[in-house]
Amino acid sequence: MKVDVRSAVYTAQNYIQSIQDLMGSIEDLRLEEVELSDDQQFWLVTLGYNRPVDKTQNPLAEIIPSSKFERDYKIFKIDAETGDVKSMKIREL
Repeated sequence: MKVDVRSAVYTAQNYIQSIQDLMGSIEDLRLEEVELSDDQQFWLVTLGYNRPVDKTQNPLAEIIPSSKFERDYKIFKIDAETGDVKSMKIREL
C-alpha cells in the first residue's frame, strides 16, 4: 500500500472539485468517513456537501431558510497502490 489515508482524502477532494462544474453548486465540502477495504486494495472515502434543494421537490425551500440546502454524500473508491479514483457513488443514509 503506497497511498496513505491523507493522500486518499486529498485525491477524493481534488476529484470532486475537478468535476464540480458537472455537478452544480456544492458548498461546505467535508470529510465524513474513511475506510481501508478488507483486502487493503482500496480506500473508501466519503465526502459530504450541501447543495441547493430542487424547488420542485420541496416548495418550502423558498420560505424556510434551513430547507434551502440538502446534504449529499459521495463515496470515492481510491486505489491504495496508485491513488487512482476507481469510482464515485452516492452514499445513501
